[in-house]
Amino acid sequence: MRILFLGDVMGRSGRQGIVDRLPGLRTDWKLDFVIVNAENTTNGHGLSAAHAKEIFEAGADVITLGDHAFDQKEMLTHIESDTRIVRPLNFARQAPGRGAAMYSDARGRKVLVVQALGQVFMSRNYDSPFAAVDEVLKRHPLGGQAQAIVLDMHCEATSEKMGMGHFCDGRASLVVGTHTHVPTGDAQILPKGTAFLSDAGMCGDYNSVIGMEPAEPLRRFVNGMSKGRFEPAKGEATLSGVFIETDDLTGKPKSMAMVRQGGRLVQCGPS
Repeated sequence: MRILFLGDVMGRSGRQGIVDRLPGLRTDWKLDFVIVNAENTTNGHGLSAAHAKEIFEAGADVITLGDHAFDQKEMLTHIESDTRIVRPLNFARQAPGRGAAMYSDARGRKVLVVQALGQVFMSRNYDSPFAAVDEVLKRHPLGGQAQAIVLDMHCEATSEKMGMGHFCDGRASLVVGTHTHVPTGDAQILPKGTAFLSDAGMCGDYNSVIGMEPAEPLRRFVNGMSKGRFEPAKGEATLSGVFIETDDLTGKPKSMAMVRQGGRLVQCGPS
């Protein structure tokens, strides 16, 4: 199965990048399944129902969220009706929606999509992501009902993301980090067969400070004074993420490649 995961969509630039490029990537790379993290899609804060629709129409099969999952209040109800949206597994127990769900590609092959929030340097003390993920993976062994398993580990610390990669090694097809908006260069297949990347990066304008127009972040860094809100940068987006091709029998990746398409960054993708 040929699977593409794209990192945090950032504002209008990221949305336009998805609309402009994802349909062509689905065709050119013969993708079977596409997952997009979209928690910063709506003006950098959460995801609206209209913008979720836009991303699905461009070719995404599943959307994952993150710590900004419910910044757009309509998502509190919309996530209950649209089962293609996955919020963090270890969010508040009363939160609507689902943190793990099984989906099918066009050929009926099953993909389990899971998302967890990290605890290190995060603003809230979420439940243990390791305990939450372990419970799900024990119920769904790789190569059983699920032909592929993808975990979006949404957190600040690369150490925690790496820890989750090793924790899931041999039990998931792909563990990929999101949240920091900066793509890392450590794409690898771990010893027991799980593909891992510390951070997918963002789908947004990289002539920015993690997707925001530089002026306000710089002002706060330089003199500690705030003059206004952070605003998403509006230049051409680079779509950043990771591609894997899995074995249908075992669920383990046969190959993987970092993805950077469009915009300012050096381009890469599956050959």
